[in-house]
Amino acid sequence: MNPNEARVALNTGLAILALVGVRLIAAAFTPITFDEAYYWMWSKHLAGGYYDHPPMVAVVIRLGTLIAGDTEFGVRLVSILLALPMSWAIYQAAAILFGSRRVAASSAILLNITLMAAVGTMIVTPDAPLLVASSFLLFALAKVLQTGRGVWWLAVGAAAGCALLSKYTALFFGPAILIWLVAVPKLRHWLISPWLYLGGLVALLLFAPVILWNAEHRWVSFIKQMGRARIEDFHPVFIAELIPTQIAFATPLVWILGAMGLYALFRRRAGALPARALVNTMFWVIVAYFVWHSLHARVEANWFGPIYPAFAIAAAVAAHLVEWEPRWQRLVDFCRRWAAPGGVLMFVLLVVQADTGVLSGYRRDATVRSVGVGWRETADGIEAVRARVGATCVLAPDYGTTAWLAFYLPKGTCVAQHSQRIRWINMPEPDTAQLAGKLLYVYEAWLGDTPYLKDRFARVERAGEVSRKRGPLVIETYALDALEGPKGEVLDRTPPPEAR
Repeated sequence: MNPNEARVALNTGLAILALVGVRLIAAAFTPITFDEAYYWMWSKHLAGGYYDHPPMVAVVIRLGTLIAGDTEFGVRLVSILLALPMSWAIYQAAAILFGSRRVAASSAILLNITLMAAVGTMIVTPDAPLLVASSFLLFALAKVLQTGRGVWWLAVGAAAGCALLSKYTALFFGPAILIWLVAVPKLRHWLISPWLYLGGLVALLLFAPVILWNAEHRWVSFIKQMGRARIEDFHPVFIAELIPTQIAFATPLVWILGAMGLYALFRRRAGALPARALVNTMFWVIVAYFVWHSLHARVEANWFGPIYPAFAIAAAVAAHLVEWEPRWQRLVDFCRRWAAPGGVLMFVLLVVQADTGVLSGYRRDATVRSVGVGWRETADGIEAVRARVGATCVLAPDYGTTAWLAFYLPKGTCVAQHSQRIRWINMPEPDTAQLAGKLLYVYEAWLGDTPYLKDRFARVERAGEVSRKRGPLVIETYALDALEGPKGEVLDRTPPPEAR
């Protein structure tokens, strides 16, 4: 590495460290989301699988809380730090594929300034470890191409296995890799090489705990997630949401560069065939599926996470390797200059808005339901009522409220969701004595009286109400009912639809 390349690598590393530092600060001050609290509960009882997803997100949270405790910062710590090896992997992959340290540096920085990576590693969901594993998969495939050594297929298998342990979307990497091998003549010999299949075996072995867990639980997780692909009706309106949400998640300037880079790669204006084909297959296979999926159901913006490493490389190619016509070059130069400041600004504004609501004049927005702003104070109010009525356990009707209660109520408080018991199958249930005493039922007041209360308890008495607020905005009001005299089983163990 010459001095110029060393300086580029150093500056890139410093920039990414700064971005990670900003996320760590934001993580300490941003209340936990209900999904994070839910996955935090998983982390207390590690298993081979869970109703919703494979177990990697729980492992990531467990490692963070071992270091920094059961706090918002502890839950998010390791996920945020994983951006460092993710950045190294994408830097190396881009350098190998396109032979340019500037492309490599830009790829790493552009990936980190997308909201997909910035928010996606700070707010811990299965997409965070999947994004990291996707970057290492791209790196391992680039090493296969660079070295021609079959042993790198074992690394490919390891990365794919970790991706599968993160989220089932990683299954699309299999077809993407096969299409790449077929599309590039000089790579077709790997199709008859034992190394390719040994790599597949490594991925399968890593994924085996998830398969075994599903086998023991009527395949509920597989059926739940794979069932999304089933077409029951036709709603093409959802496809209109795809581009706007991805422009936001990529940040507009990175999205422009990425789209231009994909166009340039399609038109063979940069890179050799193997590099172009790899970026395209890792991007378009997953995009094609979700475009099809959007014809009958909503596609959440974060589901596109696995394509972002390849998309960032395409954006860097557009910024540095392609000779554009003057007017397009001016656009590229503008995007390259302002993408990083723009991405950081969008992240900071999003965090400020989620935490305070000040940017919308304290009105409602998309974050108020999922981010637990005000929950610490709400939990204090619920705990005061629980202590006053002498409740031995707190019940809730949904997993989000249950998870927030478990996270914010005093440690050791009995908390349970009375329904959907499959979500908590890996965790011990409250003991008989806790459920036989007086219970406190916490639910959103707008729901009114629920059949669950009338049918299962001899006495139901309103014990109070408590509101969750962000500044002057009341996000939601919770009704608190004291329950006594259960008429039968307190917990509804009806099997989930996937197991019937």
